[in-house]
Amino acid sequence: MMKFAVCILTLLLALPAGADEGLWPFNQFPKDTVKDKRGFDVSGAFLDQLRQGSVKIGGGAGAFVSANGLLLTNQHLVASCVPNVTDGFLASAQAAEVKCAGLDASVLESIEDVTAKVKAAGATLVARNGAIAGIEKECAAKTGHVCSVVKLFAGGRYDLYQYKRYSDVRLVFAPERALAFFGRERDSITYLRYGLDVAFLRAYENGKPAAPAHFLKWSTDTLKEGDLVFADGDPLPTTRSTTAAQLTFYRDTALPLLLGRLGPRIQKLNTFPEKEEAQVPLRELLEIYKTSAGKLIGLRDDRLVLRKTSFDLKIRHAVERDPKLGTAAGKVWDDVAAAYKTWTPFEKPYEILEGMPAPGSELFKIARQIVRGETPDSGPVASNAVETLLITQYLEDLKALGDKRAPLKALLGGKTPAQAAEAYVSTSKLRDPSERKRANAKSDDGMIRLAAILEEPSRKLGKKHDEVIGTLETTAAEKIAGYRLQLFGASDYPDGTSTPRVSYGVLKSYTDRAGVRAPYADTFGGLFYRRTQEEAYQVPKRWVDVKNKIDEITPLDFVSTCDTGGGEAGSPTVNSKGELVGVIFDSNLESLPGTYLYTDDQARAVHVAAQGIVEALTKVYQAVDLLKELGVPPAKSDSKYPSLP
Repeated sequence: MMKFAVCILTLLLALPAGADEGLWPFNQFPKDTVKDKRGFDVSGAFLDQLRQGSVKIGGGAGAFVSANGLLLTNQHLVASCVPNVTDGFLASAQAAEVKCAGLDASVLESIEDVTAKVKAAGATLVARNGAIAGIEKECAAKTGHVCSVVKLFAGGRYDLYQYKRYSDVRLVFAPERALAFFGRERDSITYLRYGLDVAFLRAYENGKPAAPAHFLKWSTDTLKEGDLVFADGDPLPTTRSTTAAQLTFYRDTALPLLLGRLGPRIQKLNTFPEKEEAQVPLRELLEIYKTSAGKLIGLRDDRLVLRKTSFDLKIRHAVERDPKLGTAAGKVWDDVAAAYKTWTPFEKPYEILEGMPAPGSELFKIARQIVRGETPDSGPVASNAVETLLITQYLEDLKALGDKRAPLKALLGGKTPAQAAEAYVSTSKLRDPSERKRANAKSDDGMIRLAAILEEPSRKLGKKHDEVIGTLETTAAEKIAGYRLQLFGASDYPDGTSTPRVSYGVLKSYTDRAGVRAPYADTFGGLFYRRTQEEAYQVPKRWVDVKNKIDEITPLDFVSTCDTGGGEAGSPTVNSKGELVGVIFDSNLESLPGTYLYTDDQARAVHVAAQGIVEALTKVYQAVDLLKELGVPPAKSDSKYPSLP
């Protein structure tokens, strides 16, 4: 046992030193680590204030910022509630606040470990799911709260989260989209950023403004490099139990194949004559391309894979020396490596036929759903010309696979890919939602016929994927997460689960991958410098007219080393006083590999600065009542614009 203890100590010392890593559940926050590394004593009251002052909202996060139910979040999370995103919105009074249909805000009231209750039901998935459903139902009936059991450490622990939900949420303020999304898709997942991606809403109870037990006081402090900050958000699922063999597969095979398929489509959509018709699929493909490229760039940094390989070895050695686990337990890493080596030749046909067929084509997606007996999407479809372009490219992909993988004779019928694509699209009625409801797998619809021809080879590859790596990915992740829980206990954090977590870090400049030094904060001066007549970089006239009134050295956005795990939009960010200093709205390109492994060398969360929000509310929007509610005295302004519409 002494040798095992030494091994564990060695392993713990091998963890990334100095990195502000961790997607920490509130009931597992590393107070001692923060005190040792950052010299700050995080109290239980501090964490309670942050947790109960924060909310889940619009698929992201936000925070109460006044005793009268005022909420701060990102505009992009609640854009559907803004009456006119081009012009923005400012309610003239509480009676003018716009109700956001279907939007609610939920506060995490409590966390309870229910592992014993769940595991007592048995080891099977069915048994545990039954126990979870029972726990959630009993909790909801008893408390009136929204209750959810969260699976952590791949089933090593189960926590019961209770939320108080505010179902009446109304819009108070949102800036023009040009400011909220300055730079558009071109600047997403980058820094420097000049976005005012914020919105204020108000939660109501029984027709009156809510009176939350906790809210985050607005900070009037000046931001400085090195400031310690904490963020509460809901990070997307991460896969940090991924092995080095999996990372190598993603780096050398999966991601290059994906980018190679997306590139030609993006290029053709970019040069499509009717640009507006191509915008929806273009945005979708650009987002996937940018995210995937960022991950690949990170994985091609040898330091990341070497660190992961070293960490894998240390965990494996500790596992094999643990008398309760032993050598047999460590073979999971060998199994994963062997499976991915076997699977690699099948990755390209699998992705083309089953994993990601016809990227960007909504018609094909709907047709496949119908062929598989699923409920078809009800959303809009691009024009026939755009769909024909995308299906042509897809048939080119299939043709390149050859007859052994794809039924080319049936697919093309002697036509070129372009001719066949035109025939499939022009004879399809799936653009009409009512036709989708009537259609079935045997319908004589062009796109349904295309999906039906591909169904057998697609299903075959899907089954093989599940047999070779699909099931193994899940079981391996569960085993490794279980090993880490046994080895480290509460000193290790679980993967992201789209549930509330708290992270910490500092405001910190960095040198990006191009060798350019990026400051910890940018300013309004940079916004106006970046301004051009190009659509993505236009500044509303309202802003131009008061440019000389704005303090151009005021921080607009800033970056921190807070570990976001690739998500956490809308996360309130507080200083060591517990006062709100910003709100996360994005991350930089270098943070994308964080889904596999965190490093604070260059990865940064991108925040809108509280100082910048106040400057805009004061000098541009003259939101006197809103500033007063935030506890910030407004400066005088003689702007000719009295208010937003």
